[in-house]
Amino acid sequence: MVPFVMSSPAPFHVFGQSHQAVLLTTLLVILMMAVFRRRRKGLALIAERLLGISLLLTWPATTYGHWLGGTLSYDNMFPCHFCDIASMSGGVAMLTRNRLACEILYFFGMAGTLQGLLTPNLKFDYPDARFFAFFLIHSGVVIAAVHAVTSMACPPRPGAVSRMLLITSVYGFTAGAINAALGVNYGFLCRKPEVASLMDHLGPWPWYIASLLGLCVIFYTVLNLPFLLWRSLSQARSK
Repeated sequence: MVPFVMSSPAPFHVFGQSHQAVLLTTLLVILMMAVFRRRRKGLALIAERLLGISLLLTWPATTYGHWLGGTLSYDNMFPCHFCDIASMSGGVAMLTRNRLACEILYFFGMAGTLQGLLTPNLKFDYPDARFFAFFLIHSGVVIAAVHAVTSMACPPRPGAVSRMLLITSVYGFTAGAINAALGVNYGFLCRKPEVASLMDHLGPWPWYIASLLGLCVIFYTVLNLPFLLWRSLSQARSK
């Protein structure tokens, strides 16, 4: 069993050995779950349930990790980050195949959480508890998002982009209200991540928030495009 070392944790380095290991593991798990769905459906069902339960437990696990490390604060104790919403939706999607949960998981996960997986806003390296909690959310969401829309056959429905833009706007207003009330930074709406990210190219605050909304329109449209084309081809073939 790997110990959760909390004293003098090593600093995390983007694309360092531990980060590369996480990215490789994420890819392998995606492929493994796809194989299970095709050849071992019983194992696939077990894996989906375990992943769903894990995603629902990520917020308590993260909160516990911050408590152990003495870094628990208003900024990280509530499940109000973009990835938290994706994680909870992923848990519901894996356990119930709810179509709205699958859409939130896919669009939030691939447009936002994937960015966090590639450029983690993380200070603590392996084997710190916060390292495991962070990647349990980010890798788990990406794995679930890809699996839901491919192997589980729960792709975005017609009108998904409009629905997701509405949900994103509601999330933004809610996170903004919480930020104003508590002086926190959920959704990175008050300041950008400390590590290099796509947001560094979107202008200063508050203008980058408008840029983020514009990127959501672009990302959601691109993410929905393969399924839109597939439906169009299927309808053409059926005529």
